[in-house]
Amino acid sequence: MREPSPKQNLSAEQWAEAALDAMASGGLEAVSVEPLARRLGVTKGSFYWHFANRDALVQAALELWERRETTDAIARVRDEPDPFERIVTLFKRANTSHRSGRLYLALAAASDHPSVGEVVRRVSAQRLDYLRQSYQALGMNAHDARLWSTFAYATFIGNQQVHRDAPEQFPSGAEFRDYFKLMLRSLIPRAMPADESNAGQLHAVHLPKT
Repeated sequence: MREPSPKQNLSAEQWAEAALDAMASGGLEAVSVEPLARRLGVTKGSFYWHFANRDALVQAALELWERRETTDAIARVRDEPDPFERIVTLFKRANTSHRSGRLYLALAAASDHPSVGEVVRRVSAQRLDYLRQSYQALGMNAHDARLWSTFAYATFIGNQQVHRDAPEQFPSGAEFRDYFKLMLRSLIPRAMPADESNAGQLHAVHLPKT
């Protein structure tokens, strides 16, 4: 009996990743078993080894997206002791991964799908909650931290929409660096000083090379 080829042994996560790629480029409706199998160079049998149907694949893709883009992303910055740097790092990652932005917008557009809507709401709530905690760690009260975190997250979503809908108008290269500086000045208040001699000073920020 002939052994299956390595491609036929694709993991469930590889299928889920391919489904996310399809969503990012064509929305939820772009997730279809036969086109994905052709793109991956395997037969449908590889798919049915892991999933009962398309809905099961969509669910696995949503779980992978939530883990990578939210749970893991927050875990990577949680150990940074400086809340200012935590927020800056999140902003850098949010504004330099265009695939992630397109994927979020595609899922948000499909939020009337019960499974998708539930995950999008949960992801947004987790992101907002972590931002709120970070702003509070800067010294804000709960009310102000909630307003600033909402402002920051709304700006992130708006950036992704502009980049998708009018890419030629979105800053790039050196202009993006100036734009990113403007975002930092607008979205992160001046650091709470440890003493009066440091009052009014901003942290040094290492900008993304875009």
